Amino acid sequence: MTQDPLTLYKLIVLYMLDRVSFPLTKAQVGDFILEKEYTNFLTLQQAIAELIDAGLVSAKSNRNRTYLVITDEGRATLAFFKNRISDTIKEEIDGFFTANEMELRNEVSILADYYKSVTGEYEAHLKAKEKDVTVVEITLSVPDEDTASAICANWQKKNLEIYQYLTGQLF
Repeated sequence: MTQDPLTLYKLIVLYMLDRVSFPLTKAQVGDFILEKEYTNFLTLQQAIAELIDAGLVSAKSNRNRTYLVITDEGRATLAFFKNRISDTIKEEIDGFFTANEMELRNEVSILADYYKSVTGEYEAHLKAKEKDVTVVEITLSVPDEDTASAICANWQKKNLEIYQYLTGQLF
């Protein structure tokens, strides 16, 4: 039986989201699918948008990242149609997660955002999570947007060092 390619791309996205216990970003999903040349960027964006519109995937945006999570309806749909994804594609996805799970998990577990406060200063809000537990959460008030932006960028790179320093000093 021939299937619509867009349906296959949607099933691949659902399968990917079902294989992990943490949200994936659109970029992480896209990196895998585009690297394997299953489809192009615009078609993938269409597939993800249709999954979100249908309630099979939920999306939450933070700055320049959109986090994707499979919903219960998405899991039910995947269970019904999983046999339409070839074993080869499933093996490639499983291999991708085996090789990259820690890196992918770390990428979505380290959160940084900033905003202008009512006092006119900027607040950089930094968070590190492990599974669904917040390990550390810091809010820093700074005088300008450039500083807040730099703090957020550095948090992505240096969060482990900062966490170790804090725990070393406080315990």
